[in-house]
Amino acid sequence: MRFFLIDRVISFVPGVNARGVKAVSLSDEILHDHFPDYPTMPGSLLLEGAAQLGGFLLEMSTNRPGAPLCRALLVQVVDARFYERVGPGELVEISVEMGSTIGDATRVDAEVTHGTARAARLTLTFVLKEIPSARVHEQRRRIYRLWTQDLDPRPEIL
Repeated sequence: MRFFLIDRVISFVPGVNARGVKAVSLSDEILHDHFPDYPTMPGSLLLEGAAQLGGFLLEMSTNRPGAPLCRALLVQVVDARFYERVGPGELVEISVEMGSTIGDATRVDAEVTHGTARAARLTLTFVLKEIPSARVHEQRRRIYRLWTQDLDPRPEIL
């Protein structure tokens, strides 16, 4: 990933749900062009933040020591609805919850809020695939360690 849209995971229940936060800042490069006089976090990036946290939830819930590592791949945006604008200075909270699993596909429901306002509601579908790349696995371990450094207890990162 070139950019990360989760700053910290604030809660995690394996196989159930996770919550994370993103502090939107005027120093976020995308806000300089979207829009010059009305900086707004694009809906596509709110969706990407939910996908990153949804992938974290699935990977951390299913990978086991000694088994081949699988990574979550977003394969479908089932539903995406955007409600309120998110701008600089706002703390975005993303909540994801595991839904139904059919075959190798798992649905994840997500909600993006800032303060008391709902910014987005999403339903995403992921598949878990074995990825034979040490670089991918090390990158995920590194970012997951950063995201979970304040969790107690801190989950084992594979």
